[in-house]
Amino acid sequence: MIRIIGISGSLRKGSFNAGLLRTAAELAPDNCTVEVNSIRGIPLYDADQEEAQGIPAVVAELKDRIAVADGLLLVTPEYNNSLPGIFKNAVDWLSRPPGDIGRVFGGRQVGVIGATPGNFGTAFSQTAWLPVLRTLGLRPWFDKQLYISGAFKAFDSDGRLTDEKLRQRVKDYMAGFVAFLSSV
Repeated sequence: MIRIIGISGSLRKGSFNAGLLRTAAELAPDNCTVEVNSIRGIPLYDADQEEAQGIPAVVAELKDRIAVADGLLLVTPEYNNSLPGIFKNAVDWLSRPPGDIGRVFGGRQVGVIGATPGNFGTAFSQTAWLPVLRTLGLRPWFDKQLYISGAFKAFDSDGRLTDEKLRQRVKDYMAGFVAFLSSV
């Protein structure tokens, strides 16, 4: 069984990206499980805090889950044509201490998807993640792209993706990503 750790990069209660992550988990192939995670509870990175108190428990637990997963799925909002600072902050914590980068991220396959109310999907945000992924030694999957725009129309009030064409795109994305994970 292939195990993917999915992380939604939004804190908003009605987050479209949390809904997209739940949809990806629901529509993943039968030979795969997607664990839905949030960045909620991860504090702002502070080197003084790290030195005095170490890695926060919420960060250490997520690092351990990523380290034993077959793949990582980042579900990213887009703010001001880039990646959200709070999501980047979470990844910064996950990369601490630097000696742990290889254990947590090194060579791990990653997919990046996202949803936004805007017109251009999360293309800018997903592109902004590329230098971070490269620095951490992750192996991005580029065969399919999944940017959802107009999220207010695509999701219902419970955060469920209701647009059938988009649901099929998520299903196709997940099938391709799982095939990528299986090929390694």
